[in-house]
Order: sequence, then C-alpha cells, then structure tokens
Amino acid sequence: MKVSDQGAVSYDTGKLSTSELSALHHDPDYQESVRKAVGSWQQRIDQLVKAVGDADAGVEVAFNAVVVDSDTTDGTTNGFNGKAQGDIEKYEAQEAEDIAKRITNGEKVSAADLAELQRALRDNSGDKAFSQTFLNGLGPDGVIKFTNELNHLAFDSDKSHKNVYMDLQGGLANTVAKATQVPGSVADMPPGSSKFKAWLASDDGRFYREWTQGLEKYGTKNYGSNTNPLYGYQSFVGMMEHSDVKYDDQFLCQMGDDLIAAEKKVPGIFTTWGPGHKGIQADALDGLLGVMSKNPDAATAFFDPKGNGAGADHVDNDHLHYLLGSGDGTRDWPKHVGTGYSVTVFENPFSKAGLGLALEAAATGHPPLVGGRDPWPEAVHNSAQARVMSGIIGQLAPTSGTDAPVSPMLRQPIAAALGEYASDTHQTLAGVDVDYVRASGDKGHFVDAHGAHLAADPKELVQVMRGLSEDPEAFATLQKAEDRHINYELDKLPQGALNHDLERKFENFGAVRGTYAAIQEDVINDIRTEKHAEADWKAKVAYHVVGGALTPLYFTTGGVAIAYGDALQRGVDMVTWEMSNQWKAQADAEANAKVADIFLSANKHMPLLINGWAEGRSDVDMNNQNAKGRVQDLTTAALQGHDRGVGTAEKYLADTSN
Repeated sequence: MKVSDQGAVSYDTGKLSTSELSALHHDPDYQESVRKAVGSWQQRIDQLVKAVGDADAGVEVAFNAVVVDSDTTDGTTNGFNGKAQGDIEKYEAQEAEDIAKRITNGEKVSAADLAELQRALRDNSGDKAFSQTFLNGLGPDGVIKFTNELNHLAFDSDKSHKNVYMDLQGGLANTVAKATQVPGSVADMPPGSSKFKAWLASDDGRFYREWTQGLEKYGTKNYGSNTNPLYGYQSFVGMMEHSDVKYDDQFLCQMGDDLIAAEKKVPGIFTTWGPGHKGIQADALDGLLGVMSKNPDAATAFFDPKGNGAGADHVDNDHLHYLLGSGDGTRDWPKHVGTGYSVTVFENPFSKAGLGLALEAAATGHPPLVGGRDPWPEAVHNSAQARVMSGIIGQLAPTSGTDAPVSPMLRQPIAAALGEYASDTHQTLAGVDVDYVRASGDKGHFVDAHGAHLAADPKELVQVMRGLSEDPEAFATLQKAEDRHINYELDKLPQGALNHDLERKFENFGAVRGTYAAIQEDVINDIRTEKHAEADWKAKVAYHVVGGALTPLYFTTGGVAIAYGDALQRGVDMVTWEMSNQWKAQADAEANAKVADIFLSANKHMPLLINGWAEGRSDVDMNNQNAKGRVQDLTTAALQGHDRGVGTAEKYLADTSN
C-alpha cells in the first residue's frame, strides 16, 4: 500500500511481478480483494486523522477561552485570567453548553456551531469532567428542553438536517451515560442500600445525587399541552435510547424504580394521547427497559426475584411480578387514547416491547438476539439468570385453568431466552431426572458443577410454551433449540456407542419431541375454524425451520455469535435440507403448510434426525444391515417415547374445569 502526503491510500503495483500484474488485471476476485484492502486502510487512516483533528479543535476552544479576562472588576481591561482552569474538557463543556442553550432557546445556530457541538459531544462523551460539567450547566430541566427542541427540529421545522439532530441526541445520550457512572455493581451496592447511600453522601457522589434529584423533580413536569402532554421522563428516556454505549447498572435500576414511583404518583403519566410526540415513546418505563437490555447484568439484577446486595445492604425487588405478572400488585400497562370527535381507548400494539428485550437479556446474560441468530441450547447460566427464567415461567403460568396468555411483543424474546435452557427443559419434559424433579417443587432452579439449571414445574412449563407458541416464530425457535440439543447429545456419544444400551435415551428424546407435537396440535385446534389461519401458522413455522438450510443461522453463546450448520448438527441439517427441497419459494401458504405437516410430524422428523446423525458418524456404516437395523431400533424407541410425551402434554393442556 502507498499513502500520499494528503492521506490517500492506493495499491502499490510497482512491487508486483509480471505474473502478479497480469493476475490483477484479469482476476475479478483479486481486484475486489485489493479494493477492500485499500478501502479498509483508507477508513482507518481517515478515522485517525479525524481523531487528531477533533483533539486540535478541542485545544483551540480551550485556548480561546483561557485567555479571556475572568474578572472585569479588577481595574484592567482584557487583562490576565487569574482563574484559568487546568482541564481542557471543562472549557469545551462550557462552549458546548452555550451552543446547546442557544438551540434550546430557538436561536439561529450556524452550521459551524452545530458541527462544533457534534464534535465536542463525540470527542468527549467518554470524559467524566466534560460530561458532568456540560450536564451541570444545563441541568435536568435544560437537558429535557434541549432534547425536545432537537426532536422538534428533526421531525418538524428542519427535517433536512434530521441526521444532525439525531447525532446530537446520540452524543447527549452518551454524555449522560458517562456522567452517571457509579462505582461497583448493583449486585453488591444496589440503590437504597447503606453502601449506596454512603457513596451518594460523598464528594464523588455529589453530581449523581444532585442530578437524579433534579431528574425526579422535572421528570413528572409536563412540557407539552394539557391535551397532548409530554412529561420530562418521556423526553429523557427517548434521548437515552439514542446511546450506543451501556448505561451504568445502578443508574438504570434506580431509573426503573423512579419511573415506577412516578407512574404510581401520577396515574396516566405514560399514556399515549392522540398522535403523541414524534421521536418519543410515551411509555417511558417500557422504553427504559429496552435501554436496559443493552446492559444484561443490569437487567438480571433488576428482575432477580431474590433481590440484590448481601446482609445489611440487601434490597428486595418485585419488578418481575409488577411488570410481568397479573392481578394485585401488578402494572396496569398504559393504553393509547385516541382523541377527536370522541375518545377511544385501545391497546398499544407495541406495548411491552422493551420488557421483552429486557427479560431476554436478564435470563440469558447477553443482549437480545438479532439478525436471524438462534439461541444455543447448551449455554451456561449463573444463578441469578436461572432465577429470572424460573420467575418468568412462574409469572406467566395460569393460577387456574390451562391458558397462559402471553402478550405478542413478549413471545419471541421469551422463546429466545427459554431456547437457551433447552438442555434443562429437555430434562424437565422427559420427567426422569430426579435433580430436576426435586428442584421443580422448590426453588425452580439448582446449581451443579456445570452452572445453574432451570428446573420448572413441567405442567407450568408446557402451558407457558403453549402461550408462547401463538407466535409461529416463537414455536419454531423453541423446537429448533430442542432439536439442536438432541443432536448435541447424539454427537457426544463415544465411538462404538451404537451397540450400547441407548433405548432409554432415545425414548426420552421422543417424549420431549412429543410435547412439541401436542403443543402444535393444540394451537392448530384453536385456529382451525379461521380460514387460512392454520395453513399460515404451519407455513410460518416451516419457514423459520427451513431458514437453517436456506440462509446462514447464528446462535449466541457467551455474547459471541457462532455460525451454525457444521458437522456437529448433521441430524438437524438433514431435516431442514429435506424440507427446503420441497419448500415453495413463492410463499404459497397452503402448499407450504403441507410441507410442514410432512416434516414436522414425528414419523418423518425423528427418522430424518436420527438417520442424519448416524450417516454423519465414521463408526456407523449405514450399508451394513446390522448397523441399519440398530438405528431403526433406536428410532422405534424414540417414536414410542413420542406417544408418552404427547399423552402427558395433552393432560397439561386439557381444560377440565367445565
């Protein structure tokens, strides 16, 4: 590579041989690799140059400010600044504050000043001195007003520069994140504990104390109109959503407590009225939970039924029951009130979206899965995460009857979380492991050398899985996780295992898959009377299963995304591959439902999965009649277990109250 005096990167062909030059001219792949390499180096150099430029600009701001006479009453004009500050970032913060206040007041701000504010927030968002100085200057009231004006400019009065105003909100959000960092963790020093109170009273905790007190005051202030209110907390959380860094866990948990206290104090504070406000979610608590999902440790602590802190510093919480449960002591989730000739109250279709994301993060220990990634059923969890997962099932399980309705926005996130516990739910549904049987009637989880394990009551587990399965994608997520666990267990079998006593293991495989068959049939029976609904549900399940053969899938373990589809999952691959061969690309729901009927049925699915595993083993010769017969025996055991699983699950799902 060559870099010019102006920083332009180019490929140095002068060092190539004749044959290499010829290859460059005639090989498109070679040319593309060169273009990518040049682009990568150019991007890196541009970033470094920009960083240096930002630093130079910050120094210039400080130099311009530091020479200003700080005392005009000392008898000198333009004299010496005897009160110069030693921190460049503080001068930058004061300059940024001035620009932000002018924007808030509706004054005309030049493009140069907007660019300077963008630079200052971007360059210093990780600096505590800058962040706290800037926020102190504005105060919570000023930050809320600044946010409101940025939204007004972006969505109404200056839409052509929307990206600039959204970038400023992102910089502001990152600045708040840095300024509100607290020592330690919420697990050891939760808000409300003696340790936390002692830190608040210290000099180090002064900014945080004053800031959160001010936010509590202005969070319930109405910055909108009486007919379309806009409360401070709504604006503030809307701004927080633009951050691309994690907020402190103690700050997030305290914010959650403060928002819950606010809605109890001011009923209806998070209701959506009429058109609402662009760029701002009315339900600030649900919005905060979405932000919290980016810090899984905070989410786990917030929902841990055990609470946080030890000894005198222990603080209980009832967040899981309040936000997910039903009945006394639970949240009445805000509605959307339509205004006009008449007032109409209806459900918000996006209600609990943030809750779903936060629950997934809390139970798994990593941010919510995105981009087609699937849960990995062998993930390892700690006790707090397992308690949250157990608590989720307990809150969703019915107290009477068999129905466990789950809000639409919760189904897929909770299914993704539960899919990570497939190695545990497999044992629960098989019903033969005494450790799971004992723990299911006690704490709902247990710990051994391999980590913490979910040990749910099998009846509650099946009923909650049925509630999740109203969403075909959620059902497919759970079923794929179970199939991958079965395949994982098969792959662990040692060389020569085919001749061992494996019937009980395979019978349990079938019993668990029978549970899924019963759930599937129960869903279909409920929607069978609706025209096309049955075919649509089946087709969508098949689509998500087939996705494993048509597009790369990823699972996440330990926060790392890993490509799925290697040799360790040949059984699952065979099922998805066979399905994909018959899949109708034109998305004909009726035709694809028939594909689902064939391949999701036990008589097709289990033989394909088991044979796919056997054919992938070097110690199994499927051309040998003895080996082939042995595989058939194990398949028979699985199909017999399937009948047991169906029968047990059907009892759990049968409503015998009438």
